[in-house]
Amino acid sequence: MIIPLAERLRPTQLDEIAGQEHLLSEKGLIKTTLSQKKPVSLLLWGPPGSGKTTLALAYSKAFDARFISMSAVSHATSDVKNIIQDMQIHPLLQKQITILFVDEIHRWNKAQQDLFLPYLEAGLFILIGATTENPSFALNNALLSRFRVLQLYSLNSSSLHKIINRYEEKYTKLSLSPKAKEILITAAQGDGRHLINLIENLEPLLIKKQILEEEDLLLLLQKKSPLYDRQSDQHYQLISALHKSIRGSDPDAALYWLARMLNAGEDPQFLARRLIRMAVEDIGLADPQALGLSLHAWEAFAQLGAAEAELALAQAAVYLALSPKSNALYVAFNQAKEQAKATSHLPPPAFLINSVTKLDSELGHGEGYQYDHDLPFAFSGQNYFPQELIRCKFYQPKPYGFEREMQKRVSYFEQLRKKNPPS
Repeated sequence: MIIPLAERLRPTQLDEIAGQEHLLSEKGLIKTTLSQKKPVSLLLWGPPGSGKTTLALAYSKAFDARFISMSAVSHATSDVKNIIQDMQIHPLLQKQITILFVDEIHRWNKAQQDLFLPYLEAGLFILIGATTENPSFALNNALLSRFRVLQLYSLNSSSLHKIINRYEEKYTKLSLSPKAKEILITAAQGDGRHLINLIENLEPLLIKKQILEEEDLLLLLQKKSPLYDRQSDQHYQLISALHKSIRGSDPDAALYWLARMLNAGEDPQFLARRLIRMAVEDIGLADPQALGLSLHAWEAFAQLGAAEAELALAQAAVYLALSPKSNALYVAFNQAKEQAKATSHLPPPAFLINSVTKLDSELGHGEGYQYDHDLPFAFSGQNYFPQELIRCKFYQPKPYGFEREMQKRVSYFEQLRKKNPPS
């Protein structure tokens, strides 16, 4: 059987692991737990290739524990039950700590996850789960409360260099120029496993005496698929980054995150809809043209198709980023919805109700309504709120962008209302 290079290079000691210094330093949680000589159940949350399985193995070895590994993709909960039954039948096994490692634990539904609860409470084994998904959504609260959640991050350049050095110390020096080695690091995109796979695939060429330059390596490299899934955390993290870059008036960051999502295969129509949302939520009447331009970008997609319409989305993103920002309308409408919900039982004032029938006339419907166009400044100043409700003020324009003009208009009508208070 041919053992993959990733398995042959896998560290067995915690000190050999590349990256995750925030967990593995002397003051990190892992070392602190080791010093207390009492293992705890862990949930390792991080992107592919960040070292979740390696960390679980090394953690287990540090406690001299019996290590049982399974994947929620290829194993069922019946396999867990068999392991538990075996431990209960052979109590001598319990003299040694057992660590059960479940990779992709989020793939099991919440009912399946409940299986672990009584055995964790009884201390039958220590559970280590690994997931790429946000634990708050992927795991049920009962199981999550029994874990120490440790977040792992993509490996930086220094950590990836450490993996290359480990290969060269164990096998042979790679015949790469310094620039070519940096390209190899960049191609890995923070994924240690992908880096090792690249080395393994190129191994016949990389161990030759002839040094490969950057141009040679670029022709040979596989392109790593972007880490993206429209249903995953990455989808929501990237659209959040785009939205906040536009809200923060940074056109360059907005273009970067837009490009990241398009490169990963995001639906341009989804992005167009989100740009429209940003136009009304974060800009509003500070620049009324923002909504129109965003709608035009969406229309351009319908007319031109995905590839040609990308530039229209980029144009809209930059325009929105550089527009004056105001959430005054967003805040006002939310306040109005809350007030409307709380006072939905109140009828409109009688003068606002059209008088159509004889009964309407008897009830005073329409009586006292003033037709604004017939009055000075085309303004009556009547109170259009329910009679039992004190007049509300929701919309507070910001003193910049086009809302400066809206602020003048609001003030103008407020002054007229003070001069001619409604009866």
